[in-house]
Amino acid sequence: MASDNFVDYVKIHCTSGNGGGGSMHYRREKYIPKGGPDGGDGGRGGHVILRGNAQLWTLLHLKYSKHIKAGHGEHGSGNLKSGKQGEDRYIEVPIGTVARDPETQEILFEVTADGQEKILVPGGRGGLGNNHFKSPTNQSPQYAQPGEPGTEGWKILELKVLADVGLVGFPNAGKSTLLSVLTAAKPEIADYPFTTLRPNLGIVSYRDYRSFIMADIPGIIEGAHEGKGIGHRFLRHIERNAVLLFMISADSDNIQEEYQILLRELQMYNPDLLYKERLLAITKSDMLDEELKEEMSRELPDIETLFISSVAQEGLTELKDRLWAMLHES
Repeated sequence: MASDNFVDYVKIHCTSGNGGGGSMHYRREKYIPKGGPDGGDGGRGGHVILRGNAQLWTLLHLKYSKHIKAGHGEHGSGNLKSGKQGEDRYIEVPIGTVARDPETQEILFEVTADGQEKILVPGGRGGLGNNHFKSPTNQSPQYAQPGEPGTEGWKILELKVLADVGLVGFPNAGKSTLLSVLTAAKPEIADYPFTTLRPNLGIVSYRDYRSFIMADIPGIIEGAHEGKGIGHRFLRHIERNAVLLFMISADSDNIQEEYQILLRELQMYNPDLLYKERLLAITKSDMLDEELKEEMSRELPDIETLFISSVAQEGLTELKDRLWAMLHES
């Protein structure tokens, strides 16, 4: 996925339709000059609706279409004819899209399945015709209900990437390189921090034509849970991953400390992230001999660890085997 085409946050202005007014009408026919009320109801105003689409990976198509407007309901008429409801406006979004109120930051709902529909902004209700208000003491009501006005306002849409495995690590830990080696994805790779500014997805081919999805997510920094660096934009994508692959470079000054910082940032953002399956990969391990690996193993965190090298293609088969097993363990 080209990073320039990946948009995971948009703010859109939505306007639902007004409800149609109820009709104040009386039955008038050749031999019935004073028939009772027969005003029909007004039609409902159109909703603004989000619909999940498994073929979409980004919110890019909404970046330049920020004003969404639904149709108005039609007024009711005589002979108990209801007005036509306003045209609903559907917004196709990727699975994993979260709708949020921009003022309170409250999460309204999340679209989690292909074809799932959620009303983002409801249309106004249609008014009742005068037929509804007749009674033994008021057989010719002289009023009908007006339609309710629609609603308008800004809404935030955020995308949480759906992937089986999420790569977690500091900038320049080798996440993009691993993704480029294991998948057909072509993330930007360079020898400086924050090369990755947006998530990249790739499909990892496994044995017997099986596969799983891996996400290279922008590197975390200390204080990310407070919004520092790429902050929350990075951390929300982690929530959708089944397994977290922590990646720390073999030339790190203190692997134990780096791992604890990464873990602490996830915990401060969302404690539930600590319940996800975790695996640690020591990257750039081609610079280590067996003696050094054994010595480093004594000081590693208390987590299952593999030594890998994306450039030298070392340990990658074992890594895929372990990730596949973790994804399918009961």
